Amino acid sequence: MTHEYTAPGELNDPAVRAAEVAEPGAVTIVVPTYNESANVRQLLHQITESVPARLPCEVVFVDDSTDDTPEVIHEAARDCPFPVTVLHREEPVGGLGGAVVEGIKAAGSDWIVVMDGDCQHPPSLVPDLVATGERSGAGLVVASRYIKGGSRAGLAGSYRVAVSRGATWLTKSLFPRRLRGISDPMSGFFAIRRSHITADALKPLGYKILLELAVRSRPRQVTEVPFVFQDRFAGESKSSAQEGFRFLRHLIGLRTASPVARMVGFGLIGATGFLPNLLGLWALTKVGMHYVPAEILANQLGVAWNFVLIEHLLFRDRRGHRRWWDRVGRFGLLANADLVLRIPLIALFVHRFGMGALGATALALVTTFVLRFVGTEALVYLPRRGRGGSTAARRAV
Repeated sequence: MTHEYTAPGELNDPAVRAAEVAEPGAVTIVVPTYNESANVRQLLHQITESVPARLPCEVVFVDDSTDDTPEVIHEAARDCPFPVTVLHREEPVGGLGGAVVEGIKAAGSDWIVVMDGDCQHPPSLVPDLVATGERSGAGLVVASRYIKGGSRAGLAGSYRVAVSRGATWLTKSLFPRRLRGISDPMSGFFAIRRSHITADALKPLGYKILLELAVRSRPRQVTEVPFVFQDRFAGESKSSAQEGFRFLRHLIGLRTASPVARMVGFGLIGATGFLPNLLGLWALTKVGMHYVPAEILANQLGVAWNFVLIEHLLFRDRRGHRRWWDRVGRFGLLANADLVLRIPLIALFVHRFGMGALGATALALVTTFVLRFVGTEALVYLPRRGRGGSTAARRAV
């Protein structure tokens, strides 16, 4: 559930306030916040000082806080000459990236500037981001720390600098075409034209929303402006090992978005399943079990291993189409059917087509792999037609 309230400056009359909010600004500044009560007052002051009156703007905070951040924003907004909206989310779906998507949906301007709430992104650059986009005709303007005139000075410590550089290198290596012309894909400070993105197509996970935008719905023309990453005004960074793992999961999800990439990922995950399978077989035969039932049981360890990785790395965004026990049962049936089907296929290739045992086994492995991938995607993770239709109908009503 989302709670919303708007405070456009010092206007207290409800009718005047409604009229003011209805007037769309030239730029909507979207600020995702999580327990930033010590920073938001300073941020609004900086925006007031930096954004000229000739550039109408509105500020939309999308808040996932557990402290009094919404109340502090509401109080500070009374002194602002522009509309300030707070969308408080009780369930922070998608993390910071999900908050930005909510802000994009609520924006009333063609230009949307996304920035952090800790004052590390200088609001004085907002007019320059919009002006650069208007001059160049770009759909996306990235504030970059890694071009001439930019600096990552506000990153605290050599560890965070190394992590930032490593993440930048990794993302640019994985998406060389999509990130061409973007030197700082880890930047959380950018301007984008609302007309150039489809918010419903975004599937954010964690705090790197620019990467999500660039890969899934990148505008054709992109430009950059340099900026100096500032020190935090107050509080501590929200970066953590957990956010790092979410970032890696997000990268894998983006990289495996196409069917071919998913099939490759499916095969790589399946290959890793041999390890728990062999370990289980060794342990069971060691205690005296016959190798045939031992292999049947050990194969289930590999199936379980593969299911967990496939759930979290390949089909994370499709898990809601079926209940978990339904997915487990279907996946297990398909995985074990692979064993049952492989032997008759080998026999068919050898006796009907005259193939050698080695070639027949290799072809059977490839055939059953493709069938298992197609079956997993179609029977485990695609939505059911009847259910999807009824849901759509209910929403229409």
